[in-house]
Amino acid sequence: MSDTPALVGIGNAIVDVIARAQEEFLARHRLRKGTMRLIVAAQAEALYEDMGPGIEMSGGSVANSIAGFAMLGGRAAFIGKVAEDQLGEVFGHDIRSLGVHFATPPAPPPATTARSLILVTPDAQRTMNTYLGASQMLNEHDLDEGLIARAEIVYLEGYLWDPPGAKRAFRRAIEVAKAAGTQVAFSLSDPFCVSRYRREFLELIDGGIDILFANEEEAKTLLKVDTAEEAREALKSKVPITALTRSEKGSWLIDRASGAVHEIPADPVERVEDTTGAGDLYAAGLLYGLTHGYALPQAGRIAARCAGEVVSHYGARPEADLKRLVADIARR
Repeated sequence: MSDTPALVGIGNAIVDVIARAQEEFLARHRLRKGTMRLIVAAQAEALYEDMGPGIEMSGGSVANSIAGFAMLGGRAAFIGKVAEDQLGEVFGHDIRSLGVHFATPPAPPPATTARSLILVTPDAQRTMNTYLGASQMLNEHDLDEGLIARAEIVYLEGYLWDPPGAKRAFRRAIEVAKAAGTQVAFSLSDPFCVSRYRREFLELIDGGIDILFANEEEAKTLLKVDTAEEAREALKSKVPITALTRSEKGSWLIDRASGAVHEIPADPVERVEDTTGAGDLYAAGLLYGLTHGYALPQAGRIAARCAGEVVSHYGARPEADLKRLVADIARR
């Protein structure tokens, strides 16, 4: 089918609320800068009341990657749970407007759509406080197994490993993908996620993950090592392709088959405004490159350029024309 998506993402369907904040605000609310924490409805309401003016937009880690993939020109689909409320309608309209296939049935009342309260400090680090709401109600019955089986890659996020139903959905999606020859990509998402589910993540990685996304802290937590270099060496034998991101130091792309480690420099940015979505857009660029005939180092350059674009402004969605932005990167 010509309209079959090359990439299917399964993850949290979240509306992001992004606002500037000072270090003392984080201290007052006992927030650890640069991380994500899960909060309940009462915490979300209290924090929202104390935040300054913000920007609201559809988000979620894999959803952001799917959006970036579509903006690059790739065919994509997203599976995630919203509620029958205004924020759910906003999320659905936004992601479909990019050409992404999104048909997951919404959860009925009293469920409410998830939201992430994102605080950006002057050093451009983002601290996320996420109320999962309806997104944690995703289960295996929400999967479009035919869509997964026809795709080239299915992309899953560690952020959605907490709810038992979503975990079953992920495991079923992996089974369907493996039976059909669809590759499975997985993001470790956050050091706290890795700490909670280290054993299960290692089992997943050893049991059939084809493409792994991790930053330095996530990789060190997973492997119980002290340095990024130790993590890089340990990951050489883990999965076919590993993307180990290192913020302003760029990234390493590890190719298990050849043993090669491709060092990808960070794309030059005049000023870093907000790191929200940097990893998400990096994943979008790499997955686009891998599904569109680019060699691994060139796919890495696309990834770095997409990440560089999104950190140059507020918010987790690109503002530039990504197709034009990466047009000069040759496939080989």
